[in-house]
Amino acid sequence: MLQVSDYRAHPEYGPQIADRVWNAWWKGAGLHLADVVHHLTEMADANALPVAFVAHDGESYAGSAFLIHSDLEERPTLCPWVAAVWVEETRRSEGVGTALIEAAAAAAAQIGYPVVYTCCDRSLERFYLASDWTLVEREVGPHGLSVLSLDTGAIART
Repeated sequence: MLQVSDYRAHPEYGPQIADRVWNAWWKGAGLHLADVVHHLTEMADANALPVAFVAHDGESYAGSAFLIHSDLEERPTLCPWVAAVWVEETRRSEGVGTALIEAAAAAAAQIGYPVVYTCCDRSLERFYLASDWTLVEREVGPHGLSVLSLDTGAIART
């Protein structure tokens, strides 16, 4: 049965999370795997942000997501952000991504944020819109990303 847990309760998934995040987003930006590992260390402390969530089924890693202060330097006033949402290819279309973003949004609501943000390629907008996110704007920054928002109160009430 799929569970979404705070990464601090399951640090054994750290190597898999770091590998997926680095290969998906950081490797092409010239950053090192050690940079992601360091970022995960920051998510293992007692601070409310940043924090990571891991989806797992028994001992099997299914995906992960972060809740961070900022994910898009072009929009520094927006906070917090659901970022680095990753679902293993074999687990896609099973609700893993939705469970991860709901866990991150619920955590944001619990610490007092009424809205969370995310950015994605336009090809992924449909996924977020199907999960009650609202499109804020498109074509932001050098990668032409879409920015979306989610009312955390709606997640907290479900």
